[in-house]
Amino acid sequence: MLQSSIVKIAALACAAALACTTASAQAPSNAPVKIIIGFSAGGALDSMARAMSEKLRTDLGRTVIVDNKPGASTQIALGAVKRAPADGNTILISPASPFVLQPLTYDKLPFDPDKDFIPVAHLADTPLVATTATGSPFSSMREYVDWVKKNPNDTGVGMVTLGGVLHFGLLQLNQEMGLDLTPIAYKGAPPMLTDEIGGALPVGMDIVASASELVKAGKIKYLGVPGMERTQLAPEVPTFIEQGVKGFEIAPAWFAAFVPAGTPANVVSALAKAMTAIVQDPEFSAKMAQLGMVTTGRPGSDVTELIATQREALRPIVEKSGFRATQ
Repeated sequence: MLQSSIVKIAALACAAALACTTASAQAPSNAPVKIIIGFSAGGALDSMARAMSEKLRTDLGRTVIVDNKPGASTQIALGAVKRAPADGNTILISPASPFVLQPLTYDKLPFDPDKDFIPVAHLADTPLVATTATGSPFSSMREYVDWVKKNPNDTGVGMVTLGGVLHFGLLQLNQEMGLDLTPIAYKGAPPMLTDEIGGALPVGMDIVASASELVKAGKIKYLGVPGMERTQLAPEVPTFIEQGVKGFEIAPAWFAAFVPAGTPANVVSALAKAMTAIVQDPEFSAKMAQLGMVTTGRPGSDVTELIATQREALRPIVEKSGFRATQ
């Protein structure tokens, strides 16, 4: 009952603030609220955005749509939000990379991640995990490190993209553990996991949800999770650091909401309250857990601090690697 009241109060405040701001900007009062994401329909972030749009539509009594703008490593989506009116009617939901890693890996970006956007709320963490085929001769990340030292020709580690946290975490692990593991990029988790099962790839890394069904089916097994804490999505799986495997402590895989710079503080606050109430709802959290997310609902100020901390922690790793991203 209390949570329902909080949601209604936040919704009314948000609706009033949005209406006031929209009027002052001389925008149509019935203009839809857009949630923009930089990925095609069908993925985990798209599913979260659509579930959130349904909740916001009910709470705000307004049309809320999801606008997919994939391409250019999410930069098309960020550019669209940057150019949108600062009236609260355009919301970006983004992963960490455009704010944490892209400023370190691109010579030039079409946006300033620190000046062009206001963080609204931290919505969810997306825990990562290392996996291998059930028939592999190792069953933990520690065992894999020991095994690969004896089998230096099998150093490939699969991941969905280069230039992300998995890529640089692996490079740091190489430095800390004296290894020469090779990141191998795949066009999605399914082909990577297929290669694992078939024995063509010793180890792959992705979000927990990518392999969960295959783990249940007995075809894939978990080796360990990056970062400093175990994940509630697979609490039985120890962290790399628990296993004595250093170098992968920074694992900034998360989703957060942003609005264009200049959006009035009262609108940002109202949106933050409404979105935080949604992601902290137990039913919503349970649905997101099935997609590999742990919902949070932390304030925008936490997002600002998180971006700065993670970027500076990863800066020396990126600089030492010499990696530069290209469009």
